[in-house]
Amino acid sequence: MLQSLHVHNFALLEDASVDFSSGFNVFTGETGAGKSILIDAFGTVLGSRASVDYIRNGTDEFWVQAVFDISGIPELKTYLSRQGMETDEELFLKRQFNATGKSKAFANGVQIPLSMLRQIGEYLVDIHGQHENQVLLQEDSARLITDAFGSREIKNKVEYYAKCYENYLFAKNELAKLTASKENRELLLDRYKWEINEILNADLKPGEKEALEDENNILQNSEKIINALGSAHELLDNENMVLGLLGRVKTNLQNAGKYDEKLLDIASMVDSAWITLDDCRQEINKYLCDSDFNSGRINAVQEKLDTISRLEKKYGGSVVAVLAYLDETRNKYEELLNIEKVIARMEKELAVNFKQLQDAADKLSEARKESAARLSDLITEHIHDLAMSNGIFNITVTRSDDFAFHGRDVVKFMFSANMGEPVNEMEKVASGGELSRIALAIKTVMMNANSVPTMVFDEIDSGVGGVTAWKMAEKISIISKVGQVICLTHLPQIAAFADRHIYIEKLNTNGRTVTILTALDRDERIMELMRMAGAVKKSKAAYNNASELLCAAEARKTERLF
Repeated sequence: MLQSLHVHNFALLEDASVDFSSGFNVFTGETGAGKSILIDAFGTVLGSRASVDYIRNGTDEFWVQAVFDISGIPELKTYLSRQGMETDEELFLKRQFNATGKSKAFANGVQIPLSMLRQIGEYLVDIHGQHENQVLLQEDSARLITDAFGSREIKNKVEYYAKCYENYLFAKNELAKLTASKENRELLLDRYKWEINEILNADLKPGEKEALEDENNILQNSEKIINALGSAHELLDNENMVLGLLGRVKTNLQNAGKYDEKLLDIASMVDSAWITLDDCRQEINKYLCDSDFNSGRINAVQEKLDTISRLEKKYGGSVVAVLAYLDETRNKYEELLNIEKVIARMEKELAVNFKQLQDAADKLSEARKESAARLSDLITEHIHDLAMSNGIFNITVTRSDDFAFHGRDVVKFMFSANMGEPVNEMEKVASGGELSRIALAIKTVMMNANSVPTMVFDEIDSGVGGVTAWKMAEKISIISKVGQVICLTHLPQIAAFADRHIYIEKLNTNGRTVTILTALDRDERIMELMRMAGAVKKSKAAYNNASELLCAAEARKTERLF
């Protein structure tokens, strides 16, 4: 859960920090005080889009730091460990963003990519703003929520179906390729045969190109090699040169050794050197006699290198790649010769895959229908509690003629708010206030399916009031029993249920506007509830009404709400 948030130079938030408790945390304040700005700042430290517009006027950057208790999130600990990060019971996240648009993200003091920050944020927080209600109207929302409610059972069936779908598509595409190949069979056979013969006639061998390049380098410099070796041989072979002179040295040492035997060892060393140099002379002579530096060989080597280069450009970047292309083309040639048999085999395989796909789709549909029925009943119960006593909420699962990656089901939210009115697609009949209540009902039902420990409601109470607001507060309080809730609200009924109440206030200080955050005690909460209820003046009656509201909420929280 979120333990604390510290915001520096973010719009009106010059330097604001706040601690959170488990359970139900509420932010209230005048319109324009900065409640939504605080949520925007919180979003940036979770990896959402940042902008230079967020930087406080007169400063160069903003930063936001959040501290989380992750002791109850083993999945996040596993993820961090896989990323090579040390894990503890607390996680410190920080995001910096400067006026040049450069962003830095940190986890426990270690700089991380923004993508990793977003991934971490998905384990930690679910932010539900007013625009999130509109997400329920998107095409896939009903299916995704129904699948999530079905938990592991549906997840397994979706994964199996997706595997069957991939196998079916692969077989279908392969059959289409074979059918197209059959229509162009003769042309392809001629092409494949020509390519096979072209590569075979080149008689390529792995490593041949490198050997030819070495030989070509020698051949191109043959004149320099011959001149150098001829000179070296002459220096060794002439009796007045190296070997002849060394022979004289050996003879002189041997003569002196007759008188001092120690000199014979030196004479032996000279003799060994003479033998080694004589071997060199013979090898040089052999190289000169055996070498074939004729122009015919040079032309043959260059011609083979040109052939290899041409084939590499045409069939691959190396001799190995060209030979691999040869094997592949041979297989295609043989397959094309027997195309009718191959097509017949692939048609049978496609039929088997299609039957598996149908069976998987049918089982997935049945599981979705069961999940949708249970989910519909539960959501309907909750919308009845939210001052829509005649409301009907259904999730329909109908079959499409087409298969898709997620199945062949069309899943829709159907709704009717009034008695006697037929249910219709939710996006066509639900008002903004009704949509807010439906969203909260869904969140309440899905709270156990949601593994994210902190949920943020950004003015989910838009368009409601009175008894409905009280019921919404109860639902949010129910959710806070399972995980931490942070809620921005204008309604005193919702604020009264908070376990921690934080007041956001905009002040003018030293010619600048700043926003400050204050955790309220009980009496301060009563005063704030009075303001939220629209009390013109601090009358005793208004105070008593706010106090009774707070007491009623506290009493309701201690009861078994569901």
